[in-house]
Amino acid sequence: MIRFHHGVSLVLGSASPRRQELLARAGLEFRVRPADIDETPHDYETPTEYVRRLSLEKSAAVIGANEIVVAADTTVEVNGRVLEKPVDDVDAAAMLRMLSDRDHHVHTGVSIRSDSVVQSFVVTTTVVFVELTPQMIEWYIGTGEARDKAGAYGIQGAAAAFVERVDGSVTNVIGLPMAETLAMLRVVAGS
Repeated sequence: MIRFHHGVSLVLGSASPRRQELLARAGLEFRVRPADIDETPHDYETPTEYVRRLSLEKSAAVIGANEIVVAADTTVEVNGRVLEKPVDDVDAAAMLRMLSDRDHHVHTGVSIRSDSVVQSFVVTTTVVFVELTPQMIEWYIGTGEARDKAGAYGIQGAAAAFVERVDGSVTNVIGLPMAETLAMLRVVAGS
């Protein structure tokens, strides 16, 4: 259990139901305060620099007095190309075809900010998909799961059927690397 100084509250700077569920499962009490920032990538920014910057900007945008903020951003990278959330089902199907029968990287930048401390890190997990047939892609698009997820899939849902192997943190692929986040939260809460 993580102990916070008296009067200090935990805030999740994200509207993601998956991040909320992961923190709740860890037994943490927190408030949700989504950050409204410009998420446009900068020129020449690597995927890991991008998610780290966004997590830092999100945590800065929502911090208040006597709070510790956890903010994160996740992206999927395949062959150097960043796959954000699909704009529509056609875009989602194109993303899934790109991920078919190959590995890709899921990067999550996490920032934990208090009144006096800012810590940030990036966790990368490699995911390998089986070969996806057009019927599999059509079926998955029909579930509706692809619409609000980076890379057009959620490993915690029906897309688990597409995953041949995961090298690294599974919770990172869901949206928040829990072992690393909890370890850093202990450091920030103790400072």
